[in-house]
Amino acid sequence: MNKAELASRLAERLDVSKKVGEDFVEAFEDIVTTALISGQEVTIAGFGTFSARVRQGRLGVNPQNPVQKIQIPSVTVPKFKAGSALKKALKGPRAEKSAATAGTSPASKAA
Repeated sequence: MNKAELASRLAERLDVSKKVGEDFVEAFEDIVTTALISGQEVTIAGFGTFSARVRQGRLGVNPQNPVQKIQIPSVTVPKFKAGSALKKALKGPRAEKSAATAGTSPASKAA
């Protein structure tokens, strides 16, 4: 799903115009980005936490000249940690699907 599809689904779900759905997505992006830039975390209970982490500088290899070593500087990167409800939602169908593919149900394995 891309940004336009997300905006469209939000608009349908909230019974508003597509333009308002796009505005919601833009506002969410702006708020999260601004918070991360200012050093804050954004936590949505059950869904997850957006944060910014510093990736330490390190010694690397020049891809154009593998013999040459280069210093890669520290950089701030975004991070997302999934919440328990999101993890649980993703685990459920996959566990059922893999059991069905194997030809056994989780209940029959316990018996």
